[in-house]
Amino acid sequence: MINNTRNGVLRALLLHQRRTVNDLAEAVDINPISVRHHITKLEAEGLIQSEEERHGVGRPRLVYSLTNKGMEQFPQRYLQLSLHLLQQLKANLSEKELGEIFQNLAREIAGELTKDVNLENLTLEERLQLLQEVLTAEGYTINLQEEEGYYHLVGASCPYHHVGEDYPEICAVDKELITHFISSTPVRIECILEGDKQCKYLIKKPTEQG
Repeated sequence: MINNTRNGVLRALLLHQRRTVNDLAEAVDINPISVRHHITKLEAEGLIQSEEERHGVGRPRLVYSLTNKGMEQFPQRYLQLSLHLLQQLKANLSEKELGEIFQNLAREIAGELTKDVNLENLTLEERLQLLQEVLTAEGYTINLQEEEGYYHLVGASCPYHHVGEDYPEICAVDKELITHFISSTPVRIECILEGDKQCKYLIKKPTEQG
Protein backbone atom coordinates (compact mmCIF):
# COMPACT_ATOMS: atom_id res chain seq x y z
CA MET A 1 0.00 0.00 0.00
CA ILE A 2 1.52 3.33 -1.07
CA ASN A 3 0.94 6.19 1.36
CA ASN A 4 -0.56 9.50 0.28
CA THR A 5 2.75 11.37 0.02
CA ARG A 6 4.39 8.69 -2.12
CA ASN A 7 1.30 8.53 -4.28
CA GLY A 8 1.59 12.30 -4.66
CA VAL A 9 5.20 11.90 -5.83
CA LEU A 10 4.14 9.30 -8.39
CA ARG A 11 1.34 11.51 -9.67
CA ALA A 12 3.71 14.47 -9.94
CA LEU A 13 6.03 12.35 -12.10
CA LEU A 14 3.10 11.12 -14.16
CA LEU A 15 2.32 14.73 -15.10
CA HIS A 16 5.93 15.75 -15.66
CA GLN A 17 8.83 13.35 -15.96
CA ARG A 18 12.42 14.24 -15.03
CA ARG A 19 11.78 16.18 -11.83
CA THR A 20 14.37 17.08 -9.21
CA VAL A 21 14.02 16.57 -5.46
CA ASN A 22 13.10 20.24 -5.05
CA ASP A 23 10.49 19.98 -7.81
CA LEU A 24 8.89 16.99 -6.09
CA ALA A 25 9.05 18.60 -2.67
CA GLU A 26 7.18 21.60 -4.04
CA ALA A 27 4.65 19.38 -5.85
CA VAL A 28 3.68 17.44 -2.72
CA ASP A 29 4.20 20.37 -0.34
CA ILE A 30 6.81 18.89 1.99
CA ASN A 31 10.46 19.77 2.60
CA PRO A 32 13.22 18.27 0.40
CA ILE A 33 14.68 16.21 3.25
CA SER A 34 11.36 14.45 3.81
CA VAL A 35 10.72 13.88 0.12
CA ARG A 36 14.15 12.20 -0.21
CA HIS A 37 12.96 9.55 2.26
CA HIS A 38 9.92 8.78 0.12
CA ILE A 39 11.98 8.81 -3.09
CA THR A 40 14.35 6.22 -1.59
CA LYS A 41 11.41 3.95 -0.78
CA LEU A 42 9.90 4.35 -4.27
CA GLU A 43 13.25 3.60 -5.93
CA ALA A 44 13.66 0.48 -3.78
CA GLU A 45 10.22 -0.69 -4.91
CA GLY A 46 11.20 -0.14 -8.56
CA LEU A 47 8.53 2.50 -9.13
CA ILE A 48 10.83 5.41 -10.00
CA GLN A 49 14.33 5.77 -11.40
CA SER A 50 16.98 8.47 -11.32
CA GLU A 51 19.71 9.70 -13.61
CA GLU A 52 22.28 12.46 -13.59
CA GLU A 53 21.59 15.58 -15.61
CA ARG A 54 24.01 18.39 -16.41
CA HIS A 55 22.70 21.77 -15.31
CA GLY A 56 25.05 24.67 -15.90
CA VAL A 57 28.34 24.80 -14.04
CA GLY A 58 28.99 22.38 -11.20
CA ARG A 59 28.07 18.85 -10.30
CA PRO A 60 25.28 17.07 -12.21
CA ARG A 61 21.95 16.87 -10.44
CA LEU A 62 19.65 13.87 -10.11
CA VAL A 63 16.33 13.88 -11.94
CA TYR A 64 13.59 11.33 -11.35
CA SER A 65 11.07 9.63 -13.64
CA LEU A 66 8.54 6.81 -13.46
CA THR A 67 9.51 3.28 -14.44
CA ASN A 68 7.06 1.11 -16.36
CA LYS A 69 6.16 -0.49 -13.03
CA GLY A 70 5.45 2.99 -11.69
CA MET A 71 3.20 3.76 -14.64
CA GLU A 72 1.25 0.61 -13.91
CA GLN A 73 0.18 2.06 -10.55
CA PHE A 74 -2.30 4.15 -12.50
CA PRO A 75 -5.39 2.91 -14.35
CA GLN A 76 -3.80 2.80 -17.80
CA ARG A 77 -4.45 -0.73 -19.04
CA TYR A 78 -4.53 0.68 -22.54
CA LEU A 79 -0.75 1.19 -22.38
CA GLN A 80 0.30 -2.41 -23.09
CA LEU A 81 -2.38 -2.80 -25.74
CA SER A 82 -1.20 0.41 -27.41
CA LEU A 83 2.41 -0.78 -27.37
CA HIS A 84 1.52 -4.13 -28.95
CA LEU A 85 -0.58 -2.40 -31.60
CA LEU A 86 2.21 0.02 -32.47
CA GLN A 87 4.70 -2.83 -32.57
CA GLN A 88 2.59 -4.61 -35.17
CA LEU A 89 2.10 -1.45 -37.21
CA LYS A 90 5.80 -0.63 -37.21
CA ALA A 91 6.70 -4.21 -38.19
CA ASN A 92 4.33 -4.25 -41.15
CA LEU A 93 4.36 -0.69 -42.46
CA SER A 94 7.02 1.60 -43.87
CA GLU A 95 8.12 4.67 -41.92
CA LYS A 96 6.19 6.86 -44.37
CA GLU A 97 3.00 4.79 -44.01
CA LEU A 98 3.21 4.85 -40.22
CA GLY A 99 3.74 8.62 -40.27
CA GLU A 100 0.70 9.06 -42.49
CA ILE A 101 -1.43 7.03 -40.07
CA PHE A 102 -0.45 9.33 -37.20
CA GLN A 103 -1.09 12.42 -39.32
CA ASN A 104 -4.53 11.19 -40.38
CA LEU A 105 -5.33 10.33 -36.77
CA ALA A 106 -4.38 13.86 -35.70
CA ARG A 107 -6.54 15.40 -38.42
CA GLU A 108 -9.54 13.35 -37.29
CA ILE A 109 -8.99 14.32 -33.65
CA ALA A 110 -8.54 17.99 -34.57
CA GLY A 111 -11.66 17.94 -36.73
CA GLU A 112 -13.71 16.47 -33.89
CA LEU A 113 -12.36 18.98 -31.37
CA THR A 114 -13.14 21.97 -33.61
CA LYS A 115 -16.36 20.83 -35.29
CA ASP A 116 -18.36 23.55 -33.51
CA VAL A 117 -15.76 26.29 -34.04
CA ASN A 118 -15.09 28.34 -37.15
CA LEU A 119 -11.34 28.76 -36.91
CA GLU A 120 -11.28 31.11 -39.89
CA ASN A 121 -13.07 33.74 -37.79
CA LEU A 122 -10.42 33.60 -35.04
CA THR A 123 -7.12 35.44 -34.81
CA LEU A 124 -3.92 33.43 -34.39
CA GLU A 125 -3.82 34.34 -30.69
CA GLU A 126 -7.42 33.18 -30.21
CA ARG A 127 -6.64 29.93 -32.00
CA LEU A 128 -3.62 29.35 -29.78
CA GLN A 129 -5.65 30.03 -26.64
CA LEU A 130 -8.25 27.51 -27.82
CA LEU A 131 -5.48 25.01 -28.60
CA GLN A 132 -4.03 25.54 -25.12
CA GLU A 133 -7.41 24.75 -23.56
CA VAL A 134 -7.81 21.63 -25.70
CA LEU A 135 -4.34 20.27 -24.96
CA THR A 136 -4.74 20.97 -21.24
CA ALA A 137 -7.96 18.94 -21.27
CA GLU A 138 -6.03 16.12 -23.01
CA GLY A 139 -3.53 15.91 -20.13
CA TYR A 140 -0.77 18.31 -21.14
CA THR A 141 0.73 21.08 -19.05
CA ILE A 142 0.80 23.89 -21.61
CA ASN A 143 2.12 27.44 -21.51
CA LEU A 144 1.87 30.02 -24.25
CA GLN A 145 4.75 32.48 -24.38
CA GLU A 146 5.10 35.51 -26.61
CA GLU A 147 8.14 37.30 -27.93
CA GLU A 148 8.73 39.72 -30.76
CA GLY A 149 7.63 38.06 -33.97
CA TYR A 150 6.88 34.65 -32.46
CA TYR A 151 4.79 32.59 -30.08
CA HIS A 152 6.25 29.68 -28.14
CA LEU A 153 3.88 26.82 -27.33
CA VAL A 154 5.55 25.01 -24.44
CA GLY A 155 4.48 21.62 -23.10
CA ALA A 156 5.94 20.69 -19.70
CA SER A 157 4.59 17.14 -19.83
CA CYS A 158 4.22 14.43 -22.46
CA PRO A 159 1.17 12.12 -22.23
CA TYR A 160 2.85 9.79 -24.75
CA HIS A 161 6.15 9.55 -22.86
CA HIS A 162 6.31 5.81 -22.29
CA VAL A 163 4.87 5.01 -25.71
CA GLY A 164 7.02 7.59 -27.46
CA GLU A 165 10.28 6.23 -26.06
CA ASP A 166 9.98 3.35 -28.55
CA TYR A 167 7.73 5.06 -31.10
CA PRO A 168 8.84 8.70 -31.50
CA GLU A 169 6.70 8.87 -34.65
CA ILE A 170 3.78 9.58 -32.35
CA CYS A 171 5.02 13.19 -32.09
CA ALA A 172 3.47 13.66 -35.53
CA VAL A 173 0.08 13.68 -33.80
CA ASP A 174 0.89 16.82 -31.82
CA LYS A 175 2.50 18.61 -34.75
CA GLU A 176 -0.45 17.87 -37.04
CA LEU A 177 -2.92 18.92 -34.32
CA ILE A 178 -1.15 22.27 -33.89
CA THR A 179 -0.99 22.72 -37.66
CA HIS A 180 -4.76 22.22 -37.91
CA PHE A 181 -5.44 24.89 -35.32
CA ILE A 182 -3.06 27.56 -36.60
CA SER A 183 -3.23 26.77 -40.36
CA SER A 184 0.57 26.72 -40.65
CA THR A 185 3.34 24.30 -39.72
CA PRO A 186 5.05 24.97 -36.37
CA VAL A 187 8.76 24.36 -35.83
CA ARG A 188 9.57 21.99 -32.98
CA ILE A 189 12.73 23.22 -31.25
CA GLU A 190 12.65 21.07 -28.09
CA CYS A 191 11.24 17.62 -27.34
CA ILE A 192 10.94 15.62 -24.11
CA LEU A 193 11.41 12.37 -26.03
CA GLU A 194 14.79 13.67 -27.24
CA GLY A 195 15.95 14.41 -23.69
CA ASP A 196 14.79 18.01 -23.34
CA LYS A 197 12.86 19.13 -20.26
CA GLN A 198 9.91 20.28 -22.32
CA CYS A 199 8.37 20.21 -25.76
CA LYS A 200 8.51 23.59 -27.44
CA TYR A 201 7.06 24.72 -30.76
CA LEU A 202 7.97 27.98 -32.46
CA ILE A 203 5.07 29.69 -34.24
CA LYS A 204 5.71 32.74 -36.36
CA LYS A 205 3.30 35.65 -36.02
CA PRO A 206 1.65 36.80 -39.23
CA THR A 207 3.24 39.84 -40.87
CA GLU A 208 1.06 42.91 -40.58
CA GLN A 209 0.29 44.42 -43.90
CA GLY A 210 -0.72 48.03 -44.28
